Amino acid sequence: MSNHISIKSVQELLDYQFFIPSYQRGYRWTQTQVKDLLNDIDEFSPKDIANSSDGSWYCLQPIVVKAKDEKENNNLSGLWYDVIDGQQRLTTIYLIIKYFDDSTSNPFSIKYETRELSEEFLTNIFEKTKENSSENIDFHHIYNAFRTINKWFENKTLENKVAFCEKFKLFSKVIWYETSGDSIDVFTRINSGKIPLTNAELIKALFLNSSNFKNVEGQIDFEKLRLKQLEIASEWDRIEYALQNDTFWLFVNKAENNLPTRIEFMFDLIFEIEKEKSQTENFETFGNDNYSTFRFFADKFKVSDQKTIEDNWKQVKNYFQTLEEWFNDRELYHKVGYLITVGENITKILALNRDLTKNKFKEELDSLIMKRISHKKSIEELIYGSDNSQIIRILLLHNVLTTLKSEDQSLKFPFDKYKDKKKGGWSLEHIHAQNSEEITEVEDFENWLGNIDVKLLHNDLQNEISNFHTEKTKEKIPVLIKDISVHFGDTEVHSIENMALLSKNDNSKLNNGIFPVKRERIISLEKEGAFILISTKKVFQKYYEGCTKQISKWEETDRESYLNDIKQTLKPYLQPQKVTQNEQ
Repeated sequence: MSNHISIKSVQELLDYQFFIPSYQRGYRWTQTQVKDLLNDIDEFSPKDIANSSDGSWYCLQPIVVKAKDEKENNNLSGLWYDVIDGQQRLTTIYLIIKYFDDSTSNPFSIKYETRELSEEFLTNIFEKTKENSSENIDFHHIYNAFRTINKWFENKTLENKVAFCEKFKLFSKVIWYETSGDSIDVFTRINSGKIPLTNAELIKALFLNSSNFKNVEGQIDFEKLRLKQLEIASEWDRIEYALQNDTFWLFVNKAENNLPTRIEFMFDLIFEIEKEKSQTENFETFGNDNYSTFRFFADKFKVSDQKTIEDNWKQVKNYFQTLEEWFNDRELYHKVGYLITVGENITKILALNRDLTKNKFKEELDSLIMKRISHKKSIEELIYGSDNSQIIRILLLHNVLTTLKSEDQSLKFPFDKYKDKKKGGWSLEHIHAQNSEEITEVEDFENWLGNIDVKLLHNDLQNEISNFHTEKTKEKIPVLIKDISVHFGDTEVHSIENMALLSKNDNSKLNNGIFPVKRERIISLEKEGAFILISTKKVFQKYYEGCTKQISKWEETDRESYLNDIKQTLKPYLQPQKVTQNEQ
């Protein structure tokens, strides 16, 4: 709660005194890193060159500091800051400013706890030679960085140099993150990668800044500060905890991501919504790097008072509560979850929700779903191979709506399992197919036959199989597979009534294509804990009304029953087919 954050221009840094603790490594920026920084600043164009506070600035990334206690200062006079993170950037800033100023001035003070000679080397960098730089590795990198800066400006005109200097001092800014925690502890956590300075961490400091809680006399009201900080921190933790639930997280997200704190998703969401909603503001000023969301919120907090805090925090809570409401409403959960899964932008869905009644909002969701599955072909005309993506969207919707229609009101389609990367994604599987080319060895064919009720075959085919067990002739395998496959169903059906969804990892285990073999393997996969979609299970159990009782075959009647269920379930979303003149 005692962390403070602000934006400081390079010009503002010139008044500071920085202390580099012993746990910091020496300067290590390469010539490439220095040139990249110079090029980035050179290419950056402020929106209003005459106004350094116009909101247009180049971000130099965070500098994490802690004000040194007077007892720690020893022989230091004035206010000094321990540099916990950002020493490399500070040193490079120092060298660039040093290039522009005369050799006797120092951009700002930098002292080193264990590298005292580095301070002298920086101060007198104009006098240093390549021979001096070989004395230690720190000198080597500092010298090469300064030489790179000189060379980069070598062919620039005076006008170019003046323009660059102005951009660098006034329009290049750091995110100033001041902490009161233990310096070594903060350094360790940041550099171990456990809690990097993310947008969420930086924005949290904006919300909890003590300067936002001043009374009418301009003094900090510590009682209000404490209560408001506790309130925000508590609600912040509740939101983070809720988003850590993968069932909720993968309902509102198309896929997994690696955000260290998931509440950052809420701030990114608000940033994107405001960007799409705004017709006048130039959002390009916030950039598109890792800290663009933070810069957007920092701009909101230019007027830093309690009302700003409360209004912006209320906005975060309102959007989160909307997502929670969708998650807890069974119908909205399934419809919104489906749309996000097939690629609809959540910001678009939130925009629809903003000004509509609940019923009208549901109608708009139905309209979006209809657009997602609409196609120039009817369902019956969709063909495996050329229409795979459309078939997958339709079959996914069939699974989602089948779950929604269930009499068990506690049953929800598990979007988190569907989006689990470990499953390798989802693909179409023929319910019944031949795939005879995959079985060529005698042992494999006999294992394959083990899943088939041979008694269901006609006598001639049973005799051929019996002869094979005696003779074990490999050449007969393709012919026998083809004859057996034809008995259990048509082998060349590539339309949707012969398709089911399976995870790619599970699909790879179903190498052999006829219905009874696949049925047994689907049952085994589920027993092993695999996630099998509800419609896929119903297909292989023949649970659809009108299916034949023969569980070893996938016949035309079964396909028709399955297709009828798909069409009936999706009826509200299917576009009526145009009737041709001949049909009339």
